[in-house]
Amino acid sequence: MAADDKLVPGSILLANQFYADVANGQLLPKYLLVLARAKRSDDIVWRLLTSRCHGRPEAPPCFHGDPYPGFFLSVINPEAGLGKKTWLDLRALDDGDAYEVRTDLAAGKLQYVCAIGPAQLRLASLCAAAADDTTTEQETSIRDQLAR
Repeated sequence: MAADDKLVPGSILLANQFYADVANGQLLPKYLLVLARAKRSDDIVWRLLTSRCHGRPEAPPCFHGDPYPGFFLSVINPEAGLGKKTWLDLRALDDGDAYEVRTDLAAGKLQYVCAIGPAQLRLASLCAAAADDTTTEQETSIRDQLAR
């Protein structure tokens, strides 16, 4: 599978060393959901996945309130390591630089895991586009992707 085939909306990627553990500094992994390609830069509009509820409801699945906005995706794919209830975290996240993301895929720092279906992607994308932390450029890119 070519790098660009792994970066289509709905793809779930695993970043093997995404953030440092506050207790020991160890780099820990995080899953990301690709929502769109940025209109002007071709960068990757994505959001983190989380299995920690932290006040995010399951129903309605799209939640923009406090303490944390999210979209409930359910259990995505146990065979791919996504066997817990999962939410799309709607808080701000910088777009992935297209060149760096392709480089990280080639180096194995990012791995394609699986994809969610088009119906679920549509609902999650609509929710993410309307989130407070979504930039105008990200919203435009997501809505353009939905129109395709």
